[in-house]
Amino acid sequence: MSLHMIVAVAAGGALGAVSRFFVTSGVIYLFGNGLPFGTLVVNIIGSFCLGVLVQVFPVAWLVTPEFRNFFIVGILGSFTTFSAFSFEVVELWTRGDLFSAGTYVIGSVLLGVLGFICGATITKSLFA
Repeated sequence: MSLHMIVAVAAGGALGAVSRFFVTSGVIYLFGNGLPFGTLVVNIIGSFCLGVLVQVFPVAWLVTPEFRNFFIVGILGSFTTFSAFSFEVVELWTRGDLFSAGTYVIGSVLLGVLGFICGATITKSLFA
């Protein structure tokens, strides 16, 4: 592992984390803090973006491994947040809101996968 790779991931991680902060803050401002919609939104956006990148990189945008990891591991890895998702599910469960906890888990997984599929499909059709 090279120093260039570490710097690329670290720089992407900083951008992704700050972006996540702004998006989740904006979502909380718009919809309140009752349910973890901010994390849901960043996970869906991140899944969509990952779907786009896995289609673009091999076909239309040949990049170095450092640049690929800057985006995928750095930016998207810190932008999306499964650990926060897990914490929020446990919080909902612990306070007895089992319906919200279950809905959040199912919605996050299904919409995240759907976001990835849509991102990949739309991007693939643009390059076909």
